Amino acid sequence: MPFRRLVAVVLLCLAAPRAAAARVVRVVVDRREPVADGAAFGSAGAYERLVGRVFFAFDPNNPHDRQIVDLALAPRNAAGEVEAWAEFTMLRPADPSRGSGVTLLDVVNRGNMTVGVFHLDSQRGASPTSAGYFGDALLLRRGLTVVTLGWQWDILPGDGPMHFHPPVAGDPAHPITGLVRSDITVDTPTDTIPLGHRVGASQALGYAASDPDDASNVLTVRDGPTAPRTVVPRARWHFTADRTAVTLDGGFTPGKIYEVVYRAANPVVVGTGLAAVRDMISWLKHDPASLAPTRWGIAYGVSQTGRFLRHFLYQGFDVDEQGRLAFDGIFAHTAGAGRGSFNHRFAQPSRDAQPYSTFFYPTDVFPFTSLPETDPVTGARGALRSAAVTKDAAPAPKVFYVDGGYEYWGRAASLAHTTPDGARDVGFLPSERRYVINSAQHSSPGPFPPNARLDSGPAWKGSPLDQRLALRALLVALVEWVKDGREPPPSMYPTLAARALMPVDSLRRPAIPGVALARVPYQPYRLDLAKEPPTVGTPYTVLVPRVDSLGNDLGGIRSVELRAALATYFPWQLRLGMPAGADRLVSFQGTVVPLPRTEAERAQRGDPRPSIERLYGSRDAYLARVDAAARALVAERFMLPEDAAAAHARLAATWDWIMR
Repeated sequence: MPFRRLVAVVLLCLAAPRAAAARVVRVVVDRREPVADGAAFGSAGAYERLVGRVFFAFDPNNPHDRQIVDLALAPRNAAGEVEAWAEFTMLRPADPSRGSGVTLLDVVNRGNMTVGVFHLDSQRGASPTSAGYFGDALLLRRGLTVVTLGWQWDILPGDGPMHFHPPVAGDPAHPITGLVRSDITVDTPTDTIPLGHRVGASQALGYAASDPDDASNVLTVRDGPTAPRTVVPRARWHFTADRTAVTLDGGFTPGKIYEVVYRAANPVVVGTGLAAVRDMISWLKHDPASLAPTRWGIAYGVSQTGRFLRHFLYQGFDVDEQGRLAFDGIFAHTAGAGRGSFNHRFAQPSRDAQPYSTFFYPTDVFPFTSLPETDPVTGARGALRSAAVTKDAAPAPKVFYVDGGYEYWGRAASLAHTTPDGARDVGFLPSERRYVINSAQHSSPGPFPPNARLDSGPAWKGSPLDQRLALRALLVALVEWVKDGREPPPSMYPTLAARALMPVDSLRRPAIPGVALARVPYQPYRLDLAKEPPTVGTPYTVLVPRVDSLGNDLGGIRSVELRAALATYFPWQLRLGMPAGADRLVSFQGTVVPLPRTEAERAQRGDPRPSIERLYGSRDAYLARVDAAARALVAERFMLPEDAAAAHARLAATWDWIMR
């Protein structure tokens, strides 16, 4: 079909009212192009990539939209609805009859595609239509339609990230104002700090100060997360000309935490991002004229968007405006126990909660568990999935909660399945599974081979433990559960009942010479969020997994790297060398400490761990252990049969790197 005709058909189909249509009101396809020059991806055949924009309308009077904060205060169209639009991309089989009927919606992280983690050997810098970009193309070979959709308002303009354009509450004659908070941990000298959140190389938009001279504007500095704040004299600091950053006479001091509370205006209706994700999949499922008619919809989100999906479930966005189930499956990856700033006035979706930055935002807030729990301190009672546990609940999506070891140290993951005081296990719904990939750092493996030492000892920055193999198997299991009704593997995660979860002080780890051990995990607190900055109350209890004699985590999915270990894979990394907080954790990163190669090396170092020589004897004997471990994981359905060769190659390369 010619491109112009495709656009015309899409617009024409959407122009007519449809009882089955979700609140997608218009779609514009700006570009349509073949993937990999039209090459076939197994039985699914050739794929094409669509790039475009999708337009939404939300009804403030609809009971399934009323939870969107400030929706009723946003401008309305002639039909009394509130409008928004998003950028999207779509990968779909060129012949729809050859697809699986499953659409995987990538809830993009800070505007960026995340489902590439399921493709081995992908070249992320290649053209998004090239074969190299998709590597082994697992998703395409299995016939999935893959949609990426912008949902986050605070993405900087420019090519690359997916953008979302929500409405603003209020009107020029009656602007809404309120206090906004921005904090930053300064690790290197700087004269300017942005009001928007920064994560690595990702800089978010911030609300501009509405009045630089407002008496509410305050800059404070402190030495630690809960240390007393000192007010910086107003004459010493200034808003930049565009009012989106702050400068300080003499510069900001490394090692300090700075926090700006200031008055802003015109809050974005942030919760429409949740509704847009809901309505995109509902449109694909229920409108036969959609761009990719879909039988089953699955959402994938990682880190920020794993928390987004927990928030999505908590606030009931799994049901569309007509009361129908939106997603049939949800894969919430590395969310820990968190939700986020996704649906309140002046919410900043990029804000999170990290071990030594971004403090006291509404990320880790009660309730945490799917099933009902009571906070013994406040007496509050609630559940993440309160609607799903009622007797008259509508059909619920099948949900995978998947974390790594890092999430216990850096994202308070134990709260997702224990009581707030850490005294008892709390289970999950029959439609849910929880999986923990032992010792894995956050979201994806570090570089291999590692390229930077941690301090001057035997430890390396970044853990190369490759959780992707487990993630691929789990995604296939979720698709089969949703599509075919095949039960997935039982949940695998550390519990109190199995004595696999404990306070850090009770953890027994090998004392490796030259390796400092983490002793302070990320700590969430009970917060009074009614004011800025919030009042900090008592801490929640955080527990971490028990470890084996090498220091590797127990109680979850033990990958080939742990079953045939050549190293200790710590899921955390210390802030060594930083101007402050050296006993705290680097965000997201792990640490790998190779075992001593020989008994002589072990004795010379005083390393309590056994040597590779003693454990395996030879490279061939070691690789036989790797292959046996891979076969076991395949049998347990935590590795795809096709990935056993990749595991063998990766561990052979690991042997060569360590034994070089």
